[in-house]
Amino acid sequence: MKYLRIVSSQTKSEGSYGILKGDIIHLLSDPPLSAHSNVTDITCALDEVKKFLPPIQSPNIIALGLNYTEHANESKMDLPSAPIIFLKTTSALTGHLQPIILPSEAPSEVDYEAELTIVIGKSAKNISENEAFDYIFGYTCGNDVSARDCQLRLDKQWARGKSFDTFASVGPIIETELNPSNLNVQCLLNGNIMQNGSTSDLIFNVPQIVSYLSRQMTLLPGTLIMTGTPPGVGFVREPPVFLKPNDRVEVKIEGIGTLENSVIAED
Repeated sequence: MKYLRIVSSQTKSEGSYGILKGDIIHLLSDPPLSAHSNVTDITCALDEVKKFLPPIQSPNIIALGLNYTEHANESKMDLPSAPIIFLKTTSALTGHLQPIILPSEAPSEVDYEAELTIVIGKSAKNISENEAFDYIFGYTCGNDVSARDCQLRLDKQWARGKSFDTFASVGPIIETELNPSNLNVQCLLNGNIMQNGSTSDLIFNVPQIVSYLSRQMTLLPGTLIMTGTPPGVGFVREPPVFLKPNDRVEVKIEGIGTLENSVIAED
């Protein structure tokens, strides 16, 4: 199933969830993780969508650093012995075709990171790797946008640089029928391929990530887990490549689709 959350003339003003079948969206009565969720008789054509919202209202965003072998190598860092965890604020969430805003506090070194993003379907605590897929609702595209000056030089920790408004773009859909073990993950900047990797290069794979995180904290329904980014990020390039106004960033993940955002300066 392909789930999404949209605003259209047929939806509530705050948006509605739906299931995408071909080019037609079949609206749901309630969020998909609700026990009361049912398909209604209201439909909407994909080209009638006025706004794509993040496809889940998430209580937490958990992300992993240095989880692709080649990305760790390009960053000249040792492979981690355990997942490197950080958090992004939920106020950073934004959706497909919505702008990524370069914050006035740190506009000059904003980087892209294409990431397979896990959506947790039910509360998970202390689960095994063999149980992990029972707790996963599906997968979506994510862009872990990062202000590198804050992250690496000014703050020397990741909270602020990863959590400016719009720095967690996800969507447009959640795909529930997907094997995440060997998916192509790309980031395109203005049509040029900047990142091109495979989830087969993950240091910690999806069940290992979910099991490990569940042993540290309760994973609530709707939790988003950004699983790390493949090589090709902007700050390691010579010269570095950072986002600027009027750029167009696309995250393409095999089996899910394309998440696209324009870039603007904060007003």
